[in-house]
Formats: sequence, C-alpha cells, structure tokens
Amino acid sequence: MTTYLKTDEIDDKGLKKVWSVAEFAKRYRLDREEEARLFKLLGPFASQQELLMNASRAPRFR
Repeated sequence: MTTYLKTDEIDDKGLKKVWSVAEFAKRYRLDREEEARLFKLLGPFASQQELLMNASRAPRFR
C-alpha cells in the first residue's frame, strides 16, 4: 500500500540540527586538539546533540 504525502503537511519537529565540526569548534571556542579529536570521533559533520555530548572544554577560571 502506498501513501502520498503533501509537502505542506510535513512538519520538521523530528529533524536534527547538523553542524560542521570546524564551525562548532569555532563557535564554542574549542582548541585545535579538541577539534581534531571530535573530527576523528564523529567525522566532518555531526548532530548538535552528538557534538555537545562529546565536546570537553578546559575550565576558564578568573
């Protein structure tokens, strides 16, 4: 059985935001080593959730 969908009936609630690892590292001020680790772990692109869960930043004390 085939079902046809109209494009105006489709909502984008389930879509994930996909980031470039380089852009994510720049936006969250990650160092080059952490960017390289994320690139090796996830590849050039990953979902925002994957990047946030795997990124680690050094604490910035005042």
